[in-house]
Amino acid sequence: MTIDAVVFDIGGVLLDWSPDYLYTELIPDAEQRSHFLTNVATPAWNHKQDEGRTWAEAVAELKGLHPEHAEWIEAYDTGWLKMVKGVFEDTAAVLTELKALGVPTYALTNFSGEKWGVAKDAFPILTHFDGEVVSGVEQTAKPDEKIYRILLDRFGLDPAHTFYTDDMAYNVDGARAVGIDAEVFTGAADLRAQLRARGLAV
Repeated sequence: MTIDAVVFDIGGVLLDWSPDYLYTELIPDAEQRSHFLTNVATPAWNHKQDEGRTWAEAVAELKGLHPEHAEWIEAYDTGWLKMVKGVFEDTAAVLTELKALGVPTYALTNFSGEKWGVAKDAFPILTHFDGEVVSGVEQTAKPDEKIYRILLDRFGLDPAHTFYTDDMAYNVDGARAVGIDAEVFTGAADLRAQLRARGLAV
């Protein structure tokens, strides 16, 4: 099997992102923090921004529903960068080595279009890809088939010769459904093994 391109998810693969990094500081009480992130600023609410909803709209809507939490809700937007602990340097090393080998690399990520620009400014490794498909820009998110098709069509990739890594199994399943060679990301060491098994010397 030959691999002509390697595609990376970003959050959980290249960036260490979690709302807890911000909200541990803002809401020290663990039970109160869990309640807020589970029932107020929910993953589903955040996912709407990944699908293209603006942060201004998202914050206004949620503040209307939960005015007592207005300050915490606003912080999800204004303090977003504090949710990123940093780059997973071992994954970044794999990306750098692939580029040195001349292997085209791409980003395929569920990410707010607004925050993607913020993240690229803060973490230059995100500018090293040969191309990117960002859900918030495309107005469609993984695991919808459409976003994988955008990746393949935009960059002329053969799915059978394209490798994709993502920390969410359902996103890997979505990639496999369109014929992409995909594996669940469990760490950089396993990623290296998966790539070596496909003939890439990383």
